Amino acid sequence: MADNFRTLMDRFVADESGQGITEYGAILAFVAVLVALVFSFAQGGLKGAISAAFSSVIAQLNSLSSATGGAS
Repeated sequence: MADNFRTLMDRFVADESGQGITEYGAILAFVAVLVALVFSFAQGGLKGAISAAFSSVIAQLNSLSSATGGAS
């Protein structure tokens, strides 16, 4: 019985399937913490920057659309 348990444990330790998803989960958690820290330290300062960035993108898309004649 001890040999079977030892064999089972050896296979369990050597098996690395599922390790990738655990690493992705850890990276995602780390990024979420970083985003939360950035938003907490910015205290609303990001709102203007994000709004300006989106406004710039919209203006460029509108400019591109009018330059092509609005063709789809």
